[in-house]
Amino acid sequence: MLIFGIDLITGSVRSRTVQPKYALVIHDEGEIVKELAVSLHRLVQLIHRYQPDILAVDSVQEIAPHTQDLYRFLELLPSKTRLIVVTGGDRQIGLIQVAARYNITFDRFDPYAEARAAAQVAFHGAGVEVVAFEKETEITITRNRSPGKGGWSQNRHARKIHGNVLRYAREVEHELQSRGLSYWKKEYKAFGGVSRVTFHVREERDQIPVSSSRGGDVQIRLSGKRLDRIQYRPVSARPKYLIVGIDPGTTIGIAVIDLNGELIKVQSSRQMTMADVIELIWSLGKPIIVASDVVPMPFTVEKIRRAFQAVPFTPRQDIPVETKYELAGKFGYGNDHERDALTAALEAFRFWKHKFSGILKRVPQSVDLDEVKAGIIKGQSLEKILSDRKEPPAKPEEKKPEISLDTSDERVRILDGKVKDLRILVSDLQKEIMDLKKQNQKLSRQLTGMKAERQKNLNAEPEVIKREQIITNLKHRLRQEERNNKKLQRRLKRMKETTDEVRPEGTRVIKVLPDLSRDSVRLLTERVGIQPGDILYIRTLAKWGKGIVHEITKAGIEAVILNEKAAETLSRELRDVFLQESLPLLLSTDLQIQIKGDLGTCDEEKFADALDGWSDEHEKFLKEKSEEMLEDLMKEYLAERERKVR
Repeated sequence: MLIFGIDLITGSVRSRTVQPKYALVIHDEGEIVKELAVSLHRLVQLIHRYQPDILAVDSVQEIAPHTQDLYRFLELLPSKTRLIVVTGGDRQIGLIQVAARYNITFDRFDPYAEARAAAQVAFHGAGVEVVAFEKETEITITRNRSPGKGGWSQNRHARKIHGNVLRYAREVEHELQSRGLSYWKKEYKAFGGVSRVTFHVREERDQIPVSSSRGGDVQIRLSGKRLDRIQYRPVSARPKYLIVGIDPGTTIGIAVIDLNGELIKVQSSRQMTMADVIELIWSLGKPIIVASDVVPMPFTVEKIRRAFQAVPFTPRQDIPVETKYELAGKFGYGNDHERDALTAALEAFRFWKHKFSGILKRVPQSVDLDEVKAGIIKGQSLEKILSDRKEPPAKPEEKKPEISLDTSDERVRILDGKVKDLRILVSDLQKEIMDLKKQNQKLSRQLTGMKAERQKNLNAEPEVIKREQIITNLKHRLRQEERNNKKLQRRLKRMKETTDEVRPEGTRVIKVLPDLSRDSVRLLTERVGIQPGDILYIRTLAKWGKGIVHEITKAGIEAVILNEKAAETLSRELRDVFLQESLPLLLSTDLQIQIKGDLGTCDEEKFADALDGWSDEHEKFLKEKSEEMLEDLMKEYLAERERKVR
C-alpha cells in the first residue's frame, strides 16, 4: 500500500501572498521511501504520477479552507487515491492522541515528523475517508475552440467543430455500451452537429473507460456528482473495544467508554428490555469488559456479559456515594442510574489502566494498542499477542449475540432492581448515621469550649475585663481611622489630578459652591476637598450664614468670588461679616471665570488686582471701626466724668 503523508511547513492556502509548502513523506508497505518539501501544485503532480492509495492529512484545513475548495481538490485527485483525515471527521482529536494508540511518538514541532506519523497511523487503518461524490460520474464533451465571429469560412469551421464533438460523443457512448454501464445523456444541437453532450453514468470515476482530455476541437471532462454534504466514513471496519457499565433495575442505566477512558454514551430508560440493551451496546462496538458497581454482580448484568462473552469486573466492595460523585462528575450524567453505570465503567478502566502501565512499555512502535489491551484483558501474554499479530489466524465472522428471554428473566431483572434500591437505601442511612455522629461530636466539643470560656470569664478580674474592653474599642477606632486615612489619600490624589488637569497657564483654580451653606461646603469637601489657599466661587446667595463664613475663614480660604447675579442680592450685613473675618469677597466681573463641574479657573492677574482693591476696602473698614471705637470710648469717658461731677 502506497501512502502519501503531508503536513504544512509554511504559508497557508488562505494567504494571497505566501503560498503553502508541505512536508511530503512517501510510505510504502510500512517503510519510509522518501521525504521532500513540495508546493500544492507539485503535490498534485506527484499524486498523479505515483497514484498512491491514500493521501493522509491531520486536517483538511491545510489543503482546502472552504467546502467548495475541498470539492475542487478532491476532483483533482485520481479515482484510486483516497483522502484520509487521521484525526477524525466531525469530532476530531489530536494527532498525538491518535498516534499514541499505536505506540507512535513524534516531535509535534517537526512537520516531517507529523507527516510521517500521519502516514503510519493511516497505514494501520486509523482515521476517516473524506467522501464528497456520489456513485455517479458526469462526462461532459464540449467544444475546445470558438467558431469565430464571421468570415467566408465561418459556417464550414463551425460545422467541422460541431461534427467532431458529435463524433467523440458517439465514441464515448460506444465505450460505455461495450462495458455494459448504465447511463443517460443530454445533447445540445448545433449547426453541423452538437455543441455539447453530457453523459450521466451510474459508476465511480475509476470504472469509466474514458479520461479527461483536451486537444483540437474537442475537450472531455469527467467529474463526480457532488453530495449535498461532505461525509466522513471510518476507514477501519473493526468494531471499537468497549468497557460497559450496567446499573440494573426498573430504570436501567448504561454507560459506555473506550479503552482510553473516553466517554462514548451514557443513557437510562424504563422501557428497555434486555434485548434492547444488547442491541444498543452492539451498535456502539464490541464490549470487552462488562462492569457493575456492587458485589456480587447482579444476575441481569451477568446475563448481558455472557451474551458478549466479555470479561466481568466488580469492585472489592460497594463503591461509596462520595467516590461516585468524584468519578462521574467529570463527565456529566442525568440521574443516579446513569451515575452508577458510569462509575462502574470508570472504576473498571482505572483498574485495568494500572495493569497496562507496565506491559505497554514493552510494546514496539506501530502496534495497535487497543488490540494489545484487549488481548491482555482476555488473559493472553504480550508475546502471544504480538505473534498472533504477525500471522493473524483466520477468524470466523462475528455474529450478533443472541439471547432468549422469558418471563422469569424480566422477574429476575425487577428483583435485581429492588435489591439495588435497598442497597442504596442502606448506604444512604449509613451515611446519615455517620453524619449525625460527626455532628454530635462537633456539638460536644463546642459545649465543652463554651463551658471553659464561661468559667474563664467568671474567674477573670474586673480590671482585666476593663482593659480588654478598652483594647477592643481602640482597635475599632484604629480601623475607622485607617479607613478615613485611605479615603483622604484617595481624595487628595483625585484633587491633585483634577487641579493639574483643569488649570491652564496664567490662571488660578477655583472651586464652585452652589450657595453659601454647610451642606454645599460638605459636599464639595467630599468630592474635591477644600484646602488652605483655595478660592471659592459662589453661584447664589439663596442660603448663607455667619457661622459658615467663619468656618471657611478658619479653613484658610484665600478668597471668595461672588457671581454677578448673586452680587445684586448681596446685603451690607454679609459684606460686613466678610470684612470682619478678613476674608476677601470679590465680584466675578472681569475675572474671566470658566466653570467645569466643581472646578473652574479665573485670570491670575485680574484676580490679583481685585484682591488689591478689596485690601483697600478692608483697610478703610478697619479705619472706620477704629474711629467708631475711639468715639465710643470718648462718649463713655465723658459720661463717666459727668456722673462723677454730679
